[in-house]
Amino acid sequence: MHYEIHGRLEADAPTLVMSSGLGGAGAFWSPQLPVLTQQYRVLIYDQLGTSKSPAHLPDGYSIESMAVELLELLDSLRIRQCHFVGHALGGLVGLQLALLRPQMLQSQVLVNAWSSPNPHSARCFAVRQNLLRDSGPAAYVQAQSLFLYPPDWIAANSEKLARDDAHALAHFPPTANLLRRIGALLAFDIEAELASIRTPTLLIANRDDMLVPWNRSQHMADVMPNARLQLLEYGGHASSVSDSEPFNQILLGYLAERCRAAAA
Repeated sequence: MHYEIHGRLEADAPTLVMSSGLGGAGAFWSPQLPVLTQQYRVLIYDQLGTSKSPAHLPDGYSIESMAVELLELLDSLRIRQCHFVGHALGGLVGLQLALLRPQMLQSQVLVNAWSSPNPHSARCFAVRQNLLRDSGPAAYVQAQSLFLYPPDWIAANSEKLARDDAHALAHFPPTANLLRRIGALLAFDIEAELASIRTPTLLIANRDDMLVPWNRSQHMADVMPNARLQLLEYGGHASSVSDSEPFNQILLGYLAERCRAAAA
């Protein structure tokens, strides 16, 4: 998989691994890199079958498959411990990592993620699947911002979104890959194991997220023994992009807290 390491390179620098959502591209985290790289060694990566990591994804592809692929990458880089940040699908990868190799995770931040299917998100993803199958990539890309961002932000950033849409369409993954990735996130269900995840966890959710109900994060905060919820009022599903400054401050504050706890 394509990966990039930014920021501090000293052997004792805390390592932060960032995993993006359905789009899979490490570039999703560009609004966070300037503030994070001052204190951390930051690894971003393009998930297999997306962006600069071309691959044919097999039938039965799952979130566990994605977590194993990431573990193989981290093992190849000799990263034994890290803090993890995951957005949506990337957050599911983090939950799966916490089950497969809990000793690797010093902490995790899960943004608008979930632990099991819910009817609203299933309806949204069914619409996206139908757009992709019936209308093609251009319609899928055009609709994407409607699921990610607040209406006022979309209206104020139309030129940027037009450039983003053109780039996304020019680098669109194979349709079969994207459908298998959607299938993987729709099938993800770890409710029976959720209470066993003891990794220190910050759950960030947006009340105005139209793709994933914020109470799915509240549910995880209630069940996971070392988790807490930070609820944001504005930003939609991708508030790390649409309202990055408060998001970044929350992220920096939690990571600093966990680093102090590790050093104590």
